[in-house]
Amino acid sequence: MTQIDFYILSEQSPHDRDRFSCRLAEKVYKLGKRLYIHTASQTEACRVDDLLWTFRDGSFVPHEIHRQGQAGGSPVVIGHHEEPDAEADVLINLAPEVPLFFSRFERVAEIIPPQGEDKRSGRARYRFYRERGYELKTHNL
Repeated sequence: MTQIDFYILSEQSPHDRDRFSCRLAEKVYKLGKRLYIHTASQTEACRVDDLLWTFRDGSFVPHEIHRQGQAGGSPVVIGHHEEPDAEADVLINLAPEVPLFFSRFERVAEIIPPQGEDKRSGRARYRFYRERGYELKTHNL
């Protein structure tokens, strides 16, 4: 069964969630796992794509934007509103809703800011997973 990890951020600045997702993506990549980062929009996917190149000096996370029908070879794929074509082990969900395809991954990471609408939608996702019997782990950062 898919393991769900909730990462609760302690501070909120404009890009904390995106930066943490990049650090987590780097960790997943270094562990040799394939990753899909699910965003809410093309704009957000492009922002995460750009940030993966610049979030930390000296880091390298090979990645690409998902294009429907084109199975890419990158270990990290970023997309929105669609299920990835390629297999992946880990899903980082940055969208406000639970993607319908979440259960095909070994692990799902939900990154929750400390306040605002993203926190409220994070609580709704937590309830969704809990009501369906998934193992939930919370990490306060």
